[in-house]
Amino acid sequence: MVFYEALCPDSKHFLTKQLLPTFKVAASIMEVHLAPYGKATTIEFNDETTFDCQHGPIECQANIYHACAASLIRDPLLRLQVATCMITDNRVPQDAMLKCGKQFNIKNVDQIQKCFDSGHGVELLKLNGYATHALRPPVTFIPTITIDGSQRRQASILKDFFSEVCKAAGDSEKAKNLCKNKRL
Repeated sequence: MVFYEALCPDSKHFLTKQLLPTFKVAASIMEVHLAPYGKATTIEFNDETTFDCQHGPIECQANIYHACAASLIRDPLLRLQVATCMITDNRVPQDAMLKCGKQFNIKNVDQIQKCFDSGHGVELLKLNGYATHALRPPVTFIPTITIDGSQRRQASILKDFFSEVCKAAGDSEKAKNLCKNKRL
């Protein structure tokens, strides 16, 4: 699971330089879940949910778009491509979603916008917040990546995600063939 923030430079670097390239090579031994939220805070008052995000209100909007896209795009590679595209320029989150949706020919861009507008996106982001706050040890750095539920070796994961995925995949024949002598 990838716990990240839409306006975080370290998250952007991880998605563009580690996660997407690794997934393109090792998709057969990976399952990726995206949890945009990061170091945000969920505020519930008078039946209304709002967020306070580390990089400001624009990041909260971008996180919601990311959460909606992650929930609605079924194809795992396409989901990562769109998230990676959006994180490269999230200063105007709606524009990033529309541009990336068009770039990758996403047929349900209107559903992503509906998710954002309807409040469903807020619920998705709130769930990502629960998952983020449930991490043990607690998040100290974003992005935080878990492999098989473990946060082990974050420095190595952030630097050489492919090798860490290969180590976690173990000795299966598929992993051996895929990981043998390959580096990103």
